[in-house]
Amino acid sequence: MADTSPRTDTSTDPDIDIDERNQMFEQGQLAAPTASDSSDKSRDKLDHKSLRRLAQNREAARKSRLRKKAYIQNLESSRLKLTQLEQELQRARQQGIFISSSGDQSQSAGGNGAVAFDMEYARWLEEHNKHINELRAAANAHAGDDDLRKIVDSIMAQYDEFFRLKGVAAKADVFHVLSGMWKTPAERCFMWLGGFRSSELLKLLAGQLEPLTEQQLTGICNLQQSSQQAEDALSQGMEALQQSLAETLSSGSLGPAGSSGNVASYMGQMAMAMGKLGTLENFLRQLIICGYKPFSRCNAY
Repeated sequence: MADTSPRTDTSTDPDIDIDERNQMFEQGQLAAPTASDSSDKSRDKLDHKSLRRLAQNREAARKSRLRKKAYIQNLESSRLKLTQLEQELQRARQQGIFISSSGDQSQSAGGNGAVAFDMEYARWLEEHNKHINELRAAANAHAGDDDLRKIVDSIMAQYDEFFRLKGVAAKADVFHVLSGMWKTPAERCFMWLGGFRSSELLKLLAGQLEPLTEQQLTGICNLQQSSQQAEDALSQGMEALQQSLAETLSSGSLGPAGSSGNVASYMGQMAMAMGKLGTLENFLRQLIICGYKPFSRCNAY
């Protein structure tokens, strides 16, 4: 008799197990590539960041090298410019010392003469200020005429010494005296051919004096007029000397470069020019006399 009651079979169907195992295997195979792809992406991201950082470092290093190169080039350019300026300054000094020397004097004589004059002038100016302060104190103390006359005479004697020093300096370095570099910048604004215009000084002096007698006023006016005439003549003489010097230097014809004729012509022109410059010393002496005369004559009034 057949058993018709329902049975509960706990056994597993082989076909079903195989299908389930295949399905599970496929799922596992699919999951494995997914994990591998995620790991590769992470590594790609890290590699990309490293490459980008490396590229940034290389670019920064390149810019740093360029800046260093530009800095070195600027230093080299500045060094060359400084060397060039030093050479030009040296040439200018040599030319200045050579021109200021005259005749048989050595090249260093002009420079030494200028330095000596500046030192002597500083000493003279110190003594001069002492005498002026002494005269001012005597005037404020209402000193007698004899005492005032002694102080004034000592000041005039000191001016004699100044004009003597100026004449010696003109021999050593005429251009230094004419330039007025031994004066202060404010005083150089009023310089005229190495000194002050006597006519202008007399004009200032007349306004500072006490009421003058008619004879004194007439004498000062005549002195101012004669000083003005002498100054005009000296100004014209200086202008003529400068023009003559320029014409002497530009009159010679230039031959082929390096030719003996060209060198001889150049040396001849320079000899003539230096000869004309030699007259500048005598010219400056006349200027010194022109400045001294008004002082001595004004003292007589």
